[in-house]
Amino acid sequence: MNNELLQTLRNITGTSHVLSEGDLTAWEQDWRKRARGKALAVVRPASTAEVAEVVKACAAAGVSLVAQGGNTGLVCGSIPDETGKQVVLSLQRMNAVREVDAANLTMTVEAGCILQTLQETAEKAGFLFPLSLAAEGSCTIGGNLATNAGGTQVVRYGNARELCLGLEVVTPQGEIWEGLSGLRKDNTGYDLRDLFIGSEGTLGIITSATMKLYPMPAAQLTAWAAVPSMEHAVTLLGLAHQHLGAGLTGFEVMGQFALRLVAKHFPQQRVPLYLDTPFCVLLENSDHESETHAREQFERLLEVALEQGCVTDAVVAENLTQAHQLWHVRESIPLAQAEEGLNIKHDISISVSRIPDFVRETDELLQKAIPGVRMVNFGHLGDGNLHYNVQAPAAGDTKAFLREREEEVNTIVYDAVARFDGSISAEHGVGSLKLDKLEHHKSPVALGMMRAIKQALDPQNVMNPGRVLRA
Repeated sequence: MNNELLQTLRNITGTSHVLSEGDLTAWEQDWRKRARGKALAVVRPASTAEVAEVVKACAAAGVSLVAQGGNTGLVCGSIPDETGKQVVLSLQRMNAVREVDAANLTMTVEAGCILQTLQETAEKAGFLFPLSLAAEGSCTIGGNLATNAGGTQVVRYGNARELCLGLEVVTPQGEIWEGLSGLRKDNTGYDLRDLFIGSEGTLGIITSATMKLYPMPAAQLTAWAAVPSMEHAVTLLGLAHQHLGAGLTGFEVMGQFALRLVAKHFPQQRVPLYLDTPFCVLLENSDHESETHAREQFERLLEVALEQGCVTDAVVAENLTQAHQLWHVRESIPLAQAEEGLNIKHDISISVSRIPDFVRETDELLQKAIPGVRMVNFGHLGDGNLHYNVQAPAAGDTKAFLREREEEVNTIVYDAVARFDGSISAEHGVGSLKLDKLEHHKSPVALGMMRAIKQALDPQNVMNPGRVLRA
């Protein structure tokens, strides 16, 4: 039966685009190397029509599919399981920019288009596409939408969901929903677009999307500030909203230990102001008037912040090169943490006002449970999203720490998130890594509705089974 299916898939996409032998690590192993699955085959269609035919063939054969973009996810949601019976459907060949509509301020792209390509295409046309994250050179827009990715400019522009106006989707039955209109108003029933965004490939396969564009700002300035506590970082955020308004496009917080790791593992990078302060904040001001106006706003903000004591020192990038260097430090934290050794990652969201208490309380609980544990705390404070990561004690065995203490650490953190009315996944998704935790922390009513939607749209459980929801 499998040989018959493989031959059908070869007939659809071409023999060279059905991979069933050789080294399939790039598709079978997740980016963090936390898990490795086994695929029946990796299929690489070149068009939406081919995707639809592949889905029909797999559904007829009773074989499940795992849609995959750049495979940069962090929750093991885009790799096959270990059975060797799943087909990985890679969208990487579907990477065209179909249209830039300047009057409508939209761009229509295929799901396999690299995020950086969207940014560069928009810039060449004189526009801004604001979704920005560390993996933008390799992640794809289909994956960004499937996980409702966030990034560094959510505070102004929102998650991937807020940036999307329309989708083209192949359903679990191999039908094509053509919803790429790009309308900003369409009140004709259920919002199917938002249903598929964030569903992690469990309800259908996103093959193309119409995304919003924005006017290019006249100036983008970056500042780096030392703050004496997380409470002061929250105060600074309030001042930034007050003084910069909609110009505040980025607000990142970084703990001292996270920055120490960057300085240790990437000594060529200059990390400012971190040695004498527990936290640093990275701010971005996008101004549609002029650079002079943007700089005046920043200087006034920092002057007030220094007077109020919520900032102890600050630097403003003098040019684009310096700004890129500051952002590069922030983006290097996950890489530096990986260099330090295996670690336990958390992607959580808490109401901004409650983050200081959450961090203080949870830090204390973890230190009490595991003396010497090190906190790599950083993230998008502007929208309440923290990457609250836990590193083994300095002299510890990192593999043993991950193997023996991960469940304990996760329980401490996620129980604290629940006490603070937060979410255990802000922008990375659930995948298979958080499947058990979602069952425990999500409302039974919400889980019941989610299962009803899954059953209605995918009764054969063809699409990415065992991810987000249990089969």
